[in-house]
Amino acid sequence: MSSTNKSNKDVSAHESVGSHSVPVEAIKRKNLERLIARFAELSEDGPGVTRLAYSHLERQAHQVFADEMAALGLVVKVDAAGNSIAELPATESLLKAGLGTGSHLDSVPSGGRFDGIAGVCAAIETARVAIASAPVRRRPWRFVAFAAEEGARFGQACSGSRMVAGLTRTPDLARLEDKNGVSMAQAMSEVGLNPDAVSEARWEADDWLAFIELHIEQGNVLESHDIAIGVVDTISGSSRLLIELSGVASHTGGTPMHLRRDALAAAAECVLLCEKIANDEEHHGTRITVGRLDVDPGSITTIPGHVALTVDVRDFDHQRQRDTTRQLVQAFEAVVGRRGVGMRVSILGDTSPVVLPTSITNVIARSAAQNGLNYRVMASGASHDAQQITRTTSTGMIFVPSWNGLSHVPQEYTSFDDLARGTEVLISALLMLDGCDNLSQTSSAESAQ
Repeated sequence: MSSTNKSNKDVSAHESVGSHSVPVEAIKRKNLERLIARFAELSEDGPGVTRLAYSHLERQAHQVFADEMAALGLVVKVDAAGNSIAELPATESLLKAGLGTGSHLDSVPSGGRFDGIAGVCAAIETARVAIASAPVRRRPWRFVAFAAEEGARFGQACSGSRMVAGLTRTPDLARLEDKNGVSMAQAMSEVGLNPDAVSEARWEADDWLAFIELHIEQGNVLESHDIAIGVVDTISGSSRLLIELSGVASHTGGTPMHLRRDALAAAAECVLLCEKIANDEEHHGTRITVGRLDVDPGSITTIPGHVALTVDVRDFDHQRQRDTTRQLVQAFEAVVGRRGVGMRVSILGDTSPVVLPTSITNVIARSAAQNGLNYRVMASGASHDAQQITRTTSTGMIFVPSWNGLSHVPQEYTSFDDLARGTEVLISALLMLDGCDNLSQTSSAESAQ
């Protein structure tokens, strides 16, 4: 990976900054590879990795995390939301506000090996290096494997981190259902969690100084520009809807075209409206996706009487995100009104875009430079756990390259050299933050460079 690339937002490494660099040999590339493989084994049969939120496979992955941390001498606690948290005590101080890192262990259906897992494996390796190299730590370091980050099963993304941020509460868990009608509350109970106690999982701001999540980019900006590290400064918002269309199921041969109330034909028109609106001149940067279409009765000789489709509206502008969602619903209403089809709209999730604090992005950028790596300050189009816990503590994100920009598919890949580089940056950034009494010192240090 070259370190000489530059653009208006790309910064090349030049000279070592400070004394927080991590020896390259301290990061065990083979250890990261072993961890990725171990987590990938926990999957349903089929292409890619399928480990859905609040499934037994997801809990088995959390047990692997606990086993790895226990082997390092740490004790792991599982909160009521299903998040697993291991803590490494400070070595020479009683400072309460800790530092955190981690990501999630669930996947989308037929997903890749690296989404979420990369950040958890980086956290495990960070703990190992911190123990093996015995750096001075003035604060507790916490390593987190979040539960239920993907919205693939229940529609709402980042559920585990939303619970620690106080954004999702017990009453919400009965409302959120998967395609089989299983509520999130029921699914949590089935894997031994107590949905009535999720308020106890909430983090207190006084317990945290900062949190940094390492994640694969899930796009091709870094790879295409030969950039080693992405420093995330903004995370896109997302509004998710479930649209249920009710027509009349009847015989395909016996029902004339002009007398049909075809729910699927109405849905098809709605899908194309999503694409049309997202591509107009007023929505540059807006992304709208219909990712699921369930048709009933699903017979070749029966006109579809009921269709459920999901709509995901993403944007970096919170006002346009909500305006676009309303615009879509109004456009859908016109379609179903003209076709004589009923419509029901349910909100699955609604998360605003966030701007991550410069106090953390500056530290990550300096850490990349210190480790001899070029970096790019960039936005994330995907949602992440880091986005939710900004409600509790200052948060940053490190991106590592994704091969061909592929993610949420079996072909998803990040080289272990790139993952090791990202882990180097993560450890250095945590050491920098550990040396600060408060986050204002990070800005002062940046100004002094």
